[in-house]
Amino acid sequence: MVSTYTPNTGIEKPQEGEQSGVWGDTVNVNSDILDRALNGVGTVSLSGSSSNLTTTDGALSDGQYKLITFTGSPSGSHTVTIVPNNAQKVYYFYNISGENVVLSQGSGGNATIPTNSAAVIYADGNGASAAVTDITAKFYTSITDLSTALGTSVASKVVTADASGNVNLSEELIAKSYNETYLAVTSSGNATTVDCETGNMFMHTLTEATTFTFSNPPATGIGYVMSLEIIQDASGSGFAVTWPTSIDWPAAIAPTISPAANAVDVFVFSTRDGGTTWYGFTAGQAIA
Repeated sequence: MVSTYTPNTGIEKPQEGEQSGVWGDTVNVNSDILDRALNGVGTVSLSGSSSNLTTTDGALSDGQYKLITFTGSPSGSHTVTIVPNNAQKVYYFYNISGENVVLSQGSGGNATIPTNSAAVIYADGNGASAAVTDITAKFYTSITDLSTALGTSVASKVVTADASGNVNLSEELIAKSYNETYLAVTSSGNATTVDCETGNMFMHTLTEATTFTFSNPPATGIGYVMSLEIIQDASGSGFAVTWPTSIDWPAAIAPTISPAANAVDVFVFSTRDGGTTWYGFTAGQAIA
């Protein structure tokens, strides 16, 4: 009599009376296969454009791992075919190969894992027409559908980051508390630069007469608002400030900085056209 094998993981099932006196080897291999299937973590190095992920009956093989990390240096998008095509499999994949990995088992459909991404993959084992599905995405869709049925809400909008590291939200931001970065800027050679990319609240203690420059505002079409706190020096030197010519003040009159020692003036500026025009407002002056 000949052994048979479990259809999905390839565990050997000796027939009655078979392997008398040598069955221990089979038990050991089966135990290792079970260990891989339950909690095994393996690495598969990819090269070229295609390869197989095989489960071999009665022997340890990469297809038996529960979690597989794809590494290597594939030549572009790499297709991994799950073999055999009649085995039902659930895998956890982590792709750090530097290229997209396409999982296939038959003609029924594939799943793609981008580089530096992870996914839970289900291969249905339906022979030549077998399909591979990314059930990670299906899970999140199901959560959203369940939430809708229960009359609750689940966040499903997209949060993205651009090449500059700016985070973009497709909907409104609602927060319990909102904090802004506060920075002190200094004067050198009678010039002070406020870098809009670094924060929204700025403070400058005068040490000399200075000319302000507002740099790196957001692009046209994006609104930006900042506040600037100016503190006169402790000696009350009455240092003056020259504002950027792009600022429009109410009645076209720029404010004069308070001359008293340690006097605090606060101003607010906004732009929506990339800094071509700034609107300037005095929030308070001579605040002791």
